[in-house]
Amino acid sequence: MTIHIGLIGGGNITETHARAAAAIPGVEVVAFYGANPQKIEQLSRQFGGQAYTGLNSFLTHPTLDMVIIGSPSGLHSEQGMAAAQRGLHVLVEKPIDITTSRADALIGECERAGVKLGVIFQDRLRPGIRQLKQLIVDGRLGKLLLADARVKWYRSPEYYSGSRWRGTWQLDGGGALMNQGVHTVDLLLWLLGDVTTVQARTGALLHSIQTEDTAIALLEFSNGALGVLQATTAAYPGYARRLEITGTEGTVILENDLLITTGLRNAQHDVLANQALDQNASAASPLVDDIRGHQRVIEDFIEAIQSNGMSACDGHEGRRSVALIERIYAASEKAHG
Repeated sequence: MTIHIGLIGGGNITETHARAAAAIPGVEVVAFYGANPQKIEQLSRQFGGQAYTGLNSFLTHPTLDMVIIGSPSGLHSEQGMAAAQRGLHVLVEKPIDITTSRADALIGECERAGVKLGVIFQDRLRPGIRQLKQLIVDGRLGKLLLADARVKWYRSPEYYSGSRWRGTWQLDGGGALMNQGVHTVDLLLWLLGDVTTVQARTGALLHSIQTEDTAIALLEFSNGALGVLQATTAAYPGYARRLEITGTEGTVILENDLLITTGLRNAQHDVLANQALDQNASAASPLVDDIRGHQRVIEDFIEAIQSNGMSACDGHEGRRSVALIERIYAASEKAHG
């Protein structure tokens, strides 16, 4: 049975979604919709789907089963709800939207419509990160004590000035934290659990944007572990994301989505095996060359549809990172007085 997918958005990420979907057997991209007619027409010619200039006409495309939303973050809920009301399954780029209230609206609409809702956090399906998750689940780190997460990336001034929505509160919902750092916020919550207390400072230290290009947060988790999160798009030339987690039984270090160090009391030689290197230069570029992560997410979501099971990150899971980022912004505002 062929799954027919429609893509919403006209930026680089929509092309990534199209390439990833086209690589999956039994999947056909049949329709495109976005605010940039020239880009939509180009994608239509490249991948064969029909181009639409109106959302309503796009959503009534014959045979459509699901949509993947890659529009500006502040449009995700509105467009996702419209798709759900048509009975279409909804897979949305991170973040699910830019506020928890909008996330809740989308989650509620999909539940009422009886359709699946997933959020694209491809890191949850990366081999090295899944190994790290399993080490924690198996208790190999013991009681978790400390997490240190660093997203020291770089985006040029043109990255923001050439976009109508990046770095704006209305459509981006934040800056380095809500856009780039949200992947790592999701991982911290997925790996270590809920956060009880937050202290934070944020600022636009390099770029002329409404939102932040640099954020630092001190986190206390419900299991008692402490965490430090740094996220920036001002660290020229851009450095690999790094996550260090320490427990009573040792420390693991993740860099470039690979486990590079496993200093465990109960060491096993197979821990660092069977990892796949992420080929995307995310530290210095927003472009996605390696589509394997997005392909895994789409395959996982389709499996959830066909089996009526859970996807790797459903709407409720996707909401958690937005909720924590809201708390970080609020804590920073309070600290600034």
